[in-house]
Amino acid sequence: MAETAIARYLARRDPIDRPVDLVVLMGSAVLESVEVAADACRSWDAPILVSGGIGHSTQYLEDAVRRRALEVDTGGRPESHIFRDLLVHEYDVPPDRILVEDRSTNCGENAEFTRRMIDRPQSLVLLQDPTMQRRAHACFERSFADLPGTRLVSHAPVIPWIGPDHVSAGPGEPEIWGRERFRSLVLGEIHRLRDDGDGYGPRGRNFIDHVDIPAEVLAAYNQLSTAYPDASRTPSSQRK
Repeated sequence: MAETAIARYLARRDPIDRPVDLVVLMGSAVLESVEVAADACRSWDAPILVSGGIGHSTQYLEDAVRRRALEVDTGGRPESHIFRDLLVHEYDVPPDRILVEDRSTNCGENAEFTRRMIDRPQSLVLLQDPTMQRRAHACFERSFADLPGTRLVSHAPVIPWIGPDHVSAGPGEPEIWGRERFRSLVLGEIHRLRDDGDGYGPRGRNFIDHVDIPAEVLAAYNQLSTAYPDASRTPSSQRK
């Protein structure tokens, strides 16, 4: 299935073969990432930096919190504040192990504003919505290029499982995305990652460095965008 091929490529997961210094949890509507961050904090005895203001995913995050009946205030709050409360109250992460960056509204700002909070080379594990994990990594590579010795490790919190009418972390797990929205997201991500006049690479908007996209992923993208031409037209509110 074309969606599966694209989703697995976007959900970048690097091997973690040694301890990390900091867990960077980026705001999104993927609540599973909060539990993964809490587990990482305990496993590696590493603090968590939660990055995220109010952006295009905030309403979806509020909806996800309501669907799962979680007791956390969401109204008009930055994504990082919601995630911090979930870390503390749902997963017992000590508040003094959590740093917060609450102004970023997109992947590029997640990376840029996180860089401003770090003054020495460290090993960072990056947790982002799996549809945006690969682009987030590229953004961090550019923002941390001026800090030699920094080690960036991506770990998508889930590998999307694509069911008949929704997408989740696996069979029987709660819905994360509806199929239509998921399709639009993954098509939009490949559109951004491409290094051409419309993409985010050096030959386009120059937001990220060149990213090599495997031929089979591009073929899946072409197949899916041909079958669903409207889905490949990313709304302006998500072009960040």
